[in-house]
Amino acid sequence: MNIIFCEDYEEMSRKAAAIIASQIILKPDSVLGLATGSTPIGLYEELVSKYNTGEISFSRVQTYNLDEYIGLAPTHDQSYAYFMNHYLLGKIDIDMSNTHLLFGMAKDIDQECQNYTSKLSSIVGGLDFQILGMGHNGHIGFNEPDSKFILDTHCIELTDETIQANSRFFGDTDLVPKRAITMGIRPIMNAKQILFIVNGSDKAEMLERALFGDVTPSVPASILQMHRSLTVVADREALRVVEQLHPEQIY
Repeated sequence: MNIIFCEDYEEMSRKAAAIIASQIILKPDSVLGLATGSTPIGLYEELVSKYNTGEISFSRVQTYNLDEYIGLAPTHDQSYAYFMNHYLLGKIDIDMSNTHLLFGMAKDIDQECQNYTSKLSSIVGGLDFQILGMGHNGHIGFNEPDSKFILDTHCIELTDETIQANSRFFGDTDLVPKRAITMGIRPIMNAKQILFIVNGSDKAEMLERALFGDVTPSVPASILQMHRSLTVVADREALRVVEQLHPEQIY
């Protein structure tokens, strides 16, 4: 595990983008797992900038998204399909047939989950890089705190804490979908490398628990301790507790 210290969100975004850009330069046909939410927006903006200046091309890249709300059409401005197109996919030279998004309006959600599991299982050697953020309760993707780790793509009932946290995007808690589809733990852990980006003081205690506490499904991000190649890029505020308790671990 490598923990990279950043002064602020902007530096975190730049350093995270540099890592992903290096991956694409070294392996132009990289297979990337993509996260959504507020944390990776700066990362995606930096990648778009690097594309615009000719530093990188996404023409041979494949992408797989982590999750999607159930009940939101891809055209809904709070769907993660819309998010990805708005912040990244619609602004680069990627072949859209190489992008893989969960469909929250599927008539048969169980079948949608099975189909996505099959797609992920067909990736020879696993994802090259999985980008992850973390929720306030330690969730990764929409793998919420539970009594066990769920391995493959599944439907999840969102916790009240997650609904409350995401209500800022919807303007009203009642408008936040109560269910989502999420990639499970298996393809995340099978990725060759993981880039874990976290910012903000409100996640400082949970980040320390995730990186140095017990590995437990009650803190889903704690499973990342077991990954063979985990890079954490976080700002000063998010690393506040880690810096106090484990200063020797920060690069």
